Amino acid sequence: MEQYEPDRLSAAQLAAMRRSLTSGRGALTRRSLLRATGAGALAVGGLSTLSACGIPAAKREGGAPASDDHSAEEKEVNFSNWTEYMDVSDDEKHHPTLDAFTGRTGIKVKYTEDINDNDEFFGKIKPQLAAGQDTGRDLIILTDWLAARLIRFGWVEKLDASRLPHAYANLSGQFRSPDWDPGRAYSYPWAGIPTVIAYNTKATGGRKVDSVTQLLDDPKLKGRVGFLSEMRDSVGMTLLDMGKDPEKVTEADYDAAIGRLQKGVDKKQIRRFTGNDYISDLAKGDIAACVAWGGDITQLQSDNPDVQYAIPASGYMTSTDNMMVPAKARHQANAERLMDYYYEPPVAAKLAAYINYVCPVDGVRAELTKIDPKLAANTLILPDQEMAAKSHAFRALSSKEETAYEAKFAKLIGA
Repeated sequence: MEQYEPDRLSAAQLAAMRRSLTSGRGALTRRSLLRATGAGALAVGGLSTLSACGIPAAKREGGAPASDDHSAEEKEVNFSNWTEYMDVSDDEKHHPTLDAFTGRTGIKVKYTEDINDNDEFFGKIKPQLAAGQDTGRDLIILTDWLAARLIRFGWVEKLDASRLPHAYANLSGQFRSPDWDPGRAYSYPWAGIPTVIAYNTKATGGRKVDSVTQLLDDPKLKGRVGFLSEMRDSVGMTLLDMGKDPEKVTEADYDAAIGRLQKGVDKKQIRRFTGNDYISDLAKGDIAACVAWGGDITQLQSDNPDVQYAIPASGYMTSTDNMMVPAKARHQANAERLMDYYYEPPVAAKLAAYINYVCPVDGVRAELTKIDPKLAANTLILPDQEMAAKSHAFRALSSKEETAYEAKFAKLIGA
């Protein structure tokens, strides 16, 4: 198990966080830009919470439970999630699937939308985790790279498989055994996040754009191409286009991909690197084609038929947001019951119909068809076998690698 080092984040890691807060997933919620409601980004002054806390790592031995579970006598679970990542009633006052869970089990869910950015949230819970204390949360949703970090530090409870029968049986094969959590001993996916190529047919003159090579080399797209400010997505898609596997990326491979993207910057082929604020530019045609997140495109297409997407022949990147029980959680058994509940196909279908990201639950198609046949046919929500086979994840990086890779990417995009 990797020892937690309470050092300050590197300049490159801080820059990556600022990008996420100001233009990435932390800047705009998954629906707020499309609904034009605004998200109220966090002040970057909160970065100070990520500085060294001077607290030694909590010692964990052998994966044994590190908390006394009070689930039996306290029928509650404290659930922290990203904003706009749960089904909501028409009057926006209730979460139907959570209400149904409470009605069935008697377990009350305190649901809090307090995750705006992975690093910012890590800063909130790090002092308690490092000190071996309860964070006040029983279930959290973290993106795979940060989930891997918490597992390395021993800050996540090992799951009791006996309380996860639906999750074990229904987890899609695409997500069963990531290198950072083989066999899903500590986590289960909440949703998959596919990274694809999107384009506006009006802006491209009706032409399809379906490769990173086309994005970087087609003179007709010059100055109207976008890439994402998330390193793993943009570099990962470029690696695939170069015939390299992001799941086995070496330093030489990574440097080659950075060099390829740098050429696109130097010759002004790339307009800019963005978070999901590319949505408005793509809809207007100011960006003709870009690397994009699948959930954004599904939502955008409902209002703009000119927006299309393509899965490159070389493959596409995928990541996951994952349910985890933080160390010392007070209600692990209740949290596991809630995790398992979302792997029941009827429940998973209701969630997928609202959030529009990849559903990690097998057997959900028939249930989603009852809700909306178009969504059930959308491979950005339910990938077919052919599409799933083309998905790739960026391998887990060591702390040293992450610092070095982020520094190179920050220099590329001028962050």
